Order: sequence, then structure tokens, then C-alpha cells
Amino acid sequence: MTLFVLFSIFSVLLLLGMPVAFAMGVSATVALLTISDIPLTLIPQRLFTAVNSFPLMAVPFFILAGLIMNVGGITRRIVRLSSALVGHLPGGLAQVNVVASMLFAGISGSASADASAIGSMLIPAMVEDGYDAPFSVAVTAASATIGPIIPPSLVMVIYGSMTDMSIGALFAGGLIPGILIGLAQMAVVYYYARKRGYSKGTRAPLRVILKRFREAAWALFAPIIILGGILSGVFTATEAGVVAAVYAFFVGCFVYREIRLSQIREILVRATVMTSVPMVILASASVFGWILAREQFSSALAQMLLRVSGNPQVTFLLIVAILLLVGLFIEALAAMMIFVPVFTPIAAHLGWDPIHFALVLIVTLLIGTVTPPVGLQLYIAAAIGKVPISKMGIIWPFVAAMVLVVVVMVFVPGTVTWVPHLFFR
Repeated sequence: MTLFVLFSIFSVLLLLGMPVAFAMGVSATVALLTISDIPLTLIPQRLFTAVNSFPLMAVPFFILAGLIMNVGGITRRIVRLSSALVGHLPGGLAQVNVVASMLFAGISGSASADASAIGSMLIPAMVEDGYDAPFSVAVTAASATIGPIIPPSLVMVIYGSMTDMSIGALFAGGLIPGILIGLAQMAVVYYYARKRGYSKGTRAPLRVILKRFREAAWALFAPIIILGGILSGVFTATEAGVVAAVYAFFVGCFVYREIRLSQIREILVRATVMTSVPMVILASASVFGWILAREQFSSALAQMLLRVSGNPQVTFLLIVAILLLVGLFIEALAAMMIFVPVFTPIAAHLGWDPIHFALVLIVTLLIGTVTPPVGLQLYIAAAIGKVPISKMGIIWPFVAAMVLVVVVMVFVPGTVTWVPHLFFR
């Protein structure tokens, strides 16, 4: 009865357009009223406990670092370097879009920041160069998903805080999948560029490439500091966020000199607002998840999946299919908060490597950020390109490419676990 009330109210509120964080909070509160022996004081207790976490302190600092670097001219230098490296390939500007997102991913850790920063610069340029507006939006939205996969990653910080897993190991596990997704998207761009006759630039001479590397060197050094410090044990992921923010401030103010002191207040306010969004979702989802755990929803779902097939890989693919379906309707972070506690016991029961399972789950849910009707990155990019979501059918080939990478990750665990096992044993 409790689960029926929980999911029914949650579904109705989502259909009515209520933000998912509030839908979870309201539905969880009403569901708790059906449990006579549970006091409502549980709600503030769970809300506080969910965000009272040392690892989560990394979230505002990484958000702040990404904003400072974006305002400080980092994005422009990364785009120019990407243009020098791959601008001569078929679909030159679209290829630049993907590579720039891969490089920017090592700085921001956020898909939304990637879509906004790269999209505002390249979508108008692509349209002006003759690319279809929907294609330009699709490339930007799809490549933005790489942001939380290649470290650092805000999503991985939150996942690690939920499961007490090593955030550094999660960061390391995202390296190869992030690169594979970038290459898969470049292959899709190549196909459509040849099919539609999209233009390509001239090959940059070596001296120009070296010049662009020098210009972007300070930006490219940021992920080396962050990941290198974590993997070497010099600092934790939370401390890495602080280091990243201080480094970004130093580069933006004193190296590139593009940040004025008058802009600092605005940057801090934007970082605060951006931080509040995942924190509200985390807090609401903790109450929602507590009810699922109390009602033993994960056990029931595990039994159902195991009845379908006893083959671990088939079960893994079933979980991927469920998460892809969920991603159509629920924002990725909220879905992660709901389903990580549900599926983690199943992963442990079947003996899956926790890093392997975590990365497959994270990447699968991130695919949902570009699938209609609620794909956040798709909406951000479409707003920049002024394209209605109804005309974004071109996004599906990119989704298919990312799903193919997920299938490879499922059947070849080494694509995820090889790097973490080099540093974390």
C-alpha cells in the first residue's frame, strides 16, 4: 500500500509538471502518513543527514572552479585548440564541438556547464557555417554528457558519498568510457558530415597546433592537478575541489587576466544557486529512498530480475534497459538517488565489480539527459539554438552510439576497471 501511494503520487506530480525534487518530497511525505508507527520528524532528520557529508563539500567547489574557468576565457582557448587538432576532419566544427567537450570535461565536471559554455560559442558558429540547427544542437547536447564521465565529475562525487566508494577510483574509472563515448560521437559526426556534405577546415600546421597548446596549457593542466593529486594520494576528492577553485581563480585573474574583481560576487552567487539544485534533489530523494528501503523494494525487484534470467550479464542488460526507460522521464541525479540503493544490493549479490557497476549506471543515466521529453542537456542546447524539441529526432543516432558504448562496458569490464585497478587495489 505504501509503495503504491508513493509511486502513484510521484507519477501524478511529474505529469503535472512539478519539479522532480518537490515531487519526491511531497510523495514521500504523503506515503509516510500511511505508516502509523513512523513519526514525521523523520523527514527533517533525513533531509539534514543527506547533505551533511564531507565528500559532498566537493560539489560547490568544483562548480565554482568550472564557473571561474568559463568566465576566465578557458572555453575559448579550448575551442581554438580543438579546432587546430580536428577542424580539418569532415564535419570540422562538429568534430571540434565533441573534442572541446572532452577537454572541457576535465575542468567542469558538469554536463550543464559544458552544454552552456560550448553551446553558446559553437552552435551559432555551426549554423552560420551551414550546419542544420537541429544537428548543431544534437552534437552539443550529446557531447555535453561527457562532462560528468571524464574526471572530475560531480555525479561521481555524489555517487561516492551515497555508497562510501572511493571517489578517486570512480574518477579513474570514467577515463576510458569518456574517451570511447567521444570517439563514438565523432564517428556519428563523420557519417553525417559525409552524407550531408558538411564543410571541413584546413589542416592546421604544427606551429599553430603548438601555439594553441601553449595558449590552453594552463587550462589543460587543471585536470592533471586534480586527478594526479587524487590518484597519488596527495589530497582527497573534496580537497581537490578546493585546489581546483583556487587554481581557477589564479589562472583567470593573474594569468589570463580576464576576470575582474567586480565579477567575483556574481560568480559566487551563480555557484551557490547551481549548488542548491543537486542538494535539494539529494535531500528529497533521501526520504524517498528511505521508504523504498523500508518497504524492501530492492529485494522485490531483485527477485523479479533474477526470475527473468539467472545470467549476470542478461540481468545487467535488463538494469541498463530499465535505467534508459527511467531516463526518459526522470532527471539523472534524481534517478540515481532512487535507484542506486535499489540496484547496488543486486550488483553485490551477482558479484559485479562495484566500480564497473557504478560507471555503467552513471553513463546510462547520463544518456537520459539528452533523450526527450525531459533531457536537461537537450533543452539547454535547444534553447541556445532556438530549435523546438519536437524537431530533435537527429539526437537518436547519438543516443544509439552511447548505448553501444554502454553495451561494450557491460561485456568488457576492463574498459572501466583497468585504470582504477592500476592505482586502487
